[in-house]
Amino acid sequence: MPVLIRRETPADHAAVRAVTTAAFATPERPEPVEAPLLDALRACDDWLPALSLVAVGDRGGEEGQVVGHVACTRGRVDGAPALLLAPLGVHPGHQRRGVGLALVHSVLGAADALGEPLVALLGDPAYYGRYGFRTSTEYGIVPPEPSWGAYFQVRTLSTYREAPRGTFRLAEPFDHL
Repeated sequence: MPVLIRRETPADHAAVRAVTTAAFATPERPEPVEAPLLDALRACDDWLPALSLVAVGDRGGEEGQVVGHVACTRGRVDGAPALLLAPLGVHPGHQRRGVGLALVHSVLGAADALGEPLVALLGDPAYYGRYGFRTSTEYGIVPPEPSWGAYFQVRTLSTYREAPRGTFRLAEPFDHL
């Protein structure tokens, strides 16, 4: 199934929220924390519109529908700029079809083109290792929550030059989860 990856526009917000909700909802949590988190991130100073991307494809017989989304927000390591990739959501009907893969590759390429030094995320090392992510402590970066351990990972980009060491600071809305 072909998809087009492009920057999110304000007209996409409702569709992105719907995809995020569908991707993360469970019977116990029909309104997952990722949906209001995304709203709060868009309203904060660490939101980076150039790194909020949507995957557009065919959904429910209609072409041009948002089927996935990824965002990177500004983070910091010892005051130096870094990025956090989160959230990444794909509509359940499009999961395991390469949409997430396309979104991650696209946002990493966009971040690299913007001269960002590194991208961090919280996720499965087996999954994200294929994108070149490695445990953050290999770079001297401590997860914001120590219990995240090997699940907090970093991928360096072209401009990376021995970044500062220390604790990774997330955008403020993450503090309210």
